[in-house]
Amino acid sequence: QVQLVESGGGLVQAGGSLRLSCAASGFTFGSYALGWFRQAPGKEREFVAAISWTGRSTYYADSVKGRFTISRDNAKNTVYLQMNTLKDEDTAVYYCARSLDYSGSYSANRYDYWGQGTQVTVSS
Repeated sequence: QVQLVESGGGLVQAGGSLRLSCAASGFTFGSYALGWFRQAPGKEREFVAAISWTGRSTYYADSVKGRFTISRDNAKNTVYLQMNTLKDEDTAVYYCARSLDYSGSYSANRYDYWGQGTQVTVSS
């Protein structure tokens, strides 16, 4: 069955960096776009970044543009989210998800499988 397993979250000081990984299994990884979303306490889940099935196209929320980088390694069935210059407002549970669209989407409704999430906490 389709599985997405996130890792790499943790506690980091403001201004620091983390790299999240999402290991996928149960489907042809290279045929799907993937995305990262996050959800902070008391807030709705929001789009962070997406990468097309080829890896040639990437999309970012304005709030993370220039600080976060999404990438994928199709040989390892893994998608990454490199997060630099972290801010307090980046604190959230981060989820990876499989897109229904070849290029990815900003809408959570266009993703059909989700991981369990990994907690990122940024302290000032």
